[in-house]
Amino acid sequence: MSANNVLVRLTSLGKDFDVSPPFLNRLLERQDRVVLKAVDSVSIDIPRGKTFSLVGESGCGKSTVAKLVVGLYRPSRGSIVYDGIDISTLETQKELEPFRKRLQMIFQDPYASLNPRWRVSDIIAEPIRAHKLIADKTSIEQRVAELLVQVGLAPADGVKFPHEFSGGQRQRISIARALASQPEFLVCDEPTSALDVSVQAQILNLMTRLQRQFALTYLFISHDLAVVYHISDFVGVMYLGRLVEWADKRTLFQRPWHPYTRMLLDAIPDLELSGRQRSPVAGEVPNPIHPPSGCHFHPRCPYANERCRQEVPTLTEKNASKVACHAVLENRLPEMTVTGEPADVTVASRHE
Repeated sequence: MSANNVLVRLTSLGKDFDVSPPFLNRLLERQDRVVLKAVDSVSIDIPRGKTFSLVGESGCGKSTVAKLVVGLYRPSRGSIVYDGIDISTLETQKELEPFRKRLQMIFQDPYASLNPRWRVSDIIAEPIRAHKLIADKTSIEQRVAELLVQVGLAPADGVKFPHEFSGGQRQRISIARALASQPEFLVCDEPTSALDVSVQAQILNLMTRLQRQFALTYLFISHDLAVVYHISDFVGVMYLGRLVEWADKRTLFQRPWHPYTRMLLDAIPDLELSGRQRSPVAGEVPNPIHPPSGCHFHPRCPYANERCRQEVPTLTEKNASKVACHAVLENRLPEMTVTGEPADVTVASRHE
């Protein structure tokens, strides 16, 4: 991938949280400090005008990555390079100000992310006023009306309060607020997970249309593979804070390599009732505070050996994918070919 085509590059990104008991408890009970590695050495490239999705089970670190990218968390290590500038090293408000309006975030819960005491017009106008994009009150009102129309609402909706709207309409308001500063990059943290299926489709179609219209770049966070398939250009799979595989959408869905990626694909309902053999997702996610040694997935992996239990795998090129798996590199896995879409997927396996 050309360096000039990459808008956002994450390199060895990590975030640790101190989850230790209070100092006095540790002193009396002679306990050490406890550190949770929520994100551990994540490296991805997000091309301009494309959608990069992160998927994985709850607690794998997807949302933490999103908050690191927009600056809600400071990274413990690694870098976040935005359009050639390492924004993870910027500390003062003056240094960060030029980037604030260029990247925005759409939050998961449309009920909690909007101020219930503000009218919709004030919510959408807040980024415009904060970044001093427009000074004239009449021009701000016109811009807010334009944004409401762009997301499928009426200008008259600006005088209403958030509680007067449905969940899907509130998410449209959140999208309008995110677009108010005319950003290039949107971080979407499960923006459809709180909505019913029919409304999900409407919001996804809206986001796709806006991406084409304004040449937006998305980092899309989700646990729904069907949603990810229909909106993404590239997909990364996370497990317990680490990126285990990433590739372009069709490569990852049609020829997955990592055992965890295959298990996630096997969890998609088979509407055709093809009767093919599936590998159920065995076991449970380990305690992230005390993760397994070596490959974090080895307690649940049917292909794990002693090397997997001791040595941490690194992301390595495998055909058109990047995968972190000893079994893949040692050719111990049967090749898996997937045809069709997530709503209608059939799988054939053969040994290399």
